[in-house]
Amino acid sequence: MAKTYDSISPDLARWLEQQHVFFVATAPLTADGHVNCSPKGMDAFRVLGPHDVAYVDLTGSGAETIAHLKDNGRIVFMFCAFDGAPKIVRLHGTGRVAEPGSPAFDELRSRFPNYAGARTIITAAISRVSDSCGFGVPKLDYVEGRDTLERWAEKKGPEALDQYRLEKNALSIDGLPALTHGVRARSAEDEFM
Repeated sequence: MAKTYDSISPDLARWLEQQHVFFVATAPLTADGHVNCSPKGMDAFRVLGPHDVAYVDLTGSGAETIAHLKDNGRIVFMFCAFDGAPKIVRLHGTGRVAEPGSPAFDELRSRFPNYAGARTIITAAISRVSDSCGFGVPKLDYVEGRDTLERWAEKKGPEALDQYRLEKNALSIDGLPALTHGVRARSAEDEFM
């Protein structure tokens, strides 16, 4: 039933990129820190090579994945077949955060739609590729993608998005540093204000 593979094959890459939703899980190094699992949708995931993947990370209410990757790099992606033959695929690896203005972000940005809310691109070097049966995953009908997040980001605009990231994405829920772009650096003067 469950199998491991040496790499992401072209057939598997096509299957991964056809899925409408995937999940990303990370955790901080501290034992009492919160484990995070986030669903991702939209046209956000790319296979870059047999051992490399990336997804465009959109502005959200938290920044756990970013903080955890900066803390230790551990990441797992999970994809489930909700239609067709049952299948679950997990990609374990080491992730990195590419923020706007960095060479990695600039190099990868053109591979994704031009989402107004793009705050980072997460890349990962995959060290383990595995699948399992997925017999317990229900069949679901895909109706359509949601554009609510993108409309929200477009309506806010760049300056308001930066302010939102300052308030919501600078630290994880455990207090780990997350975003640095769009977040004003604190000076010693700020500490006394």
